[in-house]
Amino acid sequence: MNTPHQHIIKSYDDELKRLTGEIVKMGELAVKQLEAAIEVVERRDERAAQRVVDNDEAIDALEHDISQDVVRLLALRAPIAGDLRNVFAALRIAADIERIGDYAANVAKRSIPLSRVAPISAAGGLANLAELAAEQLQNVLKAYHDQDAEAAYEVWKSDAELDEAYTVVFRALLTYMMEDPRNITPCTHLLFMAKNIERIGDHATNIAENVWFVVHGEPLVAPRTKRDDTASPDFTVK
Repeated sequence: MNTPHQHIIKSYDDELKRLTGEIVKMGELAVKQLEAAIEVVERRDERAAQRVVDNDEAIDALEHDISQDVVRLLALRAPIAGDLRNVFAALRIAADIERIGDYAANVAKRSIPLSRVAPISAAGGLANLAELAAEQLQNVLKAYHDQDAEAAYEVWKSDAELDEAYTVVFRALLTYMMEDPRNITPCTHLLFMAKNIERIGDHATNIAENVWFVVHGEPLVAPRTKRDDTASPDFTVK
């Protein structure tokens, strides 16, 4: 784990720590949003789903505050080297978390029409998918807070597991659609929801790459295993 150096001006250190804390807070809120979105899917609760959608504004507001803090730090402190990487990474990570919040809100939004039709057992696969994505996000937030590049790298590699789980859900939903045309509409919503969750994992890996860059000063260039083969021309429903 990388130990942050101390600056001559303690207030500068305090500002950087506060910026990191804001990012982590924003990320934790995004995790809660994702968990709440999956809960309303399982409960088939339209009102609760709408609250999850509305709560996305809190994440947007935090991203705005972080952007303002970054501009202030750049203007007043003129950071260089590792500090500059840290500040710019904060801006990029905040943008990734904002998108994660959007995806969680989209899951909740699609659960509203889904709650008006008969339940589909294949919907249960979303919970496992969301659990994997939430775990990725929690782990990468800790890696960011601790400036732990190796922990971030483990999150980066673990995205393959989420891709694999997404492919399983995708295949199951296609099977349901082929077996009964009445399943097409609800399964279409579920397919979009599953893709939103898979994209959350992609943004978690983006954050991991930024942590690696902050710590090492160079991009993470190792090949990453992708197990989402749903876009492949050779994809088949087994």
